[in-house]
Amino acid sequence: MSLRNEKVRKALMREISDIIFREIKDPRLTGVVSITDVDVSSDNSAARVFFSVLGDEELKQATKEALDANTPRIRHEVGKRIRLRHTPSLLFIPDDSLERGMRINSLLNKISRGEL
Repeated sequence: MSLRNEKVRKALMREISDIIFREIKDPRLTGVVSITDVDVSSDNSAARVFFSVLGDEELKQATKEALDANTPRIRHEVGKRIRLRHTPSLLFIPDDSLERGMRINSLLNKISRGEL
């Protein structure tokens, strides 16, 4: 990944997080949404935005629907905040790596205590 792509990736993570937190007032966004990673195409035309939200499947689905519904507004705000020739299209993808990490940590703690 080029240095420019890395800078764009970090800027997108920062700005999308801020936009979701401050600008988007969707009632389906009841949990705390964390942007865990952004994967930007080599030409900066598209970005896959990985997000995590702690909660049950219903909350995760509602969050995904809210992000999908607000994608045009989020993209518009990103375009105003980050100076790029073309604002990348955004695709929001759920990321359960934080939950998997907590589950693995819990299992390791049980093993170290001799519970498993």
